[in-house]
Amino acid sequence: MKAVVTVIGKDMVGILAKVASACAAKNANVLEVTQSILDGYFCMVMVIDIGGITCALDQLEASLKASVPDMVIHVMHEDIFNSMHRI
Repeated sequence: MKAVVTVIGKDMVGILAKVASACAAKNANVLEVTQSILDGYFCMVMVIDIGGITCALDQLEASLKASVPDMVIHVMHEDIFNSMHRI
């Protein structure tokens, strides 16, 4: 099972490290990451493996939000993501 994580906000040092550490703490494995800085705004999309997480998905999202409280973070299960983007 996978989930898509988006992180957006003002750029600062350590965003990727904090989010990845929060994932690891809940046993979510980061599979892919893309990130960029757009006019001072940090934008990141991660695909994570949630097959072995030690909590519910909403608890994982809360943990990620707590790791970088100034950022906007969304976590979406791959099934929902795929359903939303099916033509």
